[in-house]
Amino acid sequence: MPATVTAIPYGFELAEGRGPFSRNNGPYYRRKLDGRLQTGLSVEECHCNGLGFLHGGMTAAFADSAMAWAVWNTARQASVTMRLSIDYLQPVRIGDWLIAEARVTGVDGDIVYVDAELTRNEKQKIAGVSGVFHLIRKKEKS
Repeated sequence: MPATVTAIPYGFELAEGRGPFSRNNGPYYRRKLDGRLQTGLSVEECHCNGLGFLHGGMTAAFADSAMAWAVWNTARQASVTMRLSIDYLQPVRIGDWLIAEARVTGVDGDIVYVDAELTRNEKQKIAGVSGVFHLIRKKEKS
C-alpha cells in the first residue's frame, strides 16, 4: 500500500538533527504556536499495527521524542527518559495528523518532569502522557 499523503498543518517544519530511531520512524515535524511546543506526525502504514491503527509503541516513541524536545527547550541539555506513562484513549488511523503538545511541569536538579497531550487532526485527544527525564551532563575532560 502506498504512503498516505496528509496535508501538513501551517507552521510545522521537518524536525532536523534527530537520531537514527526518529529519522527511521518519522518523519517528525515541529512548530511553536503561541509559546506551545508541538510535534507532528503524518500517520502512515509503516506506523500501524495489523489492525490498521497507530501502533501503541509508535505512539509512545513519538510522545517520548516530543517530550524530550520540551526538556531541551527548557534546559538546553540532552536528556534520557527515566519513566514514561501513557493513557491511550482512542485509536489513530492511517492518514491522521498526530500532534504531541509537551510542556515541562517541573525541574529538580537534573530531573525534569513533563506532560504531553496527543491529539489527532488538531481536535480529538487520543492520549495523555507523563514522563520523567534525566539531564545528561557532558563529561569533563581529564
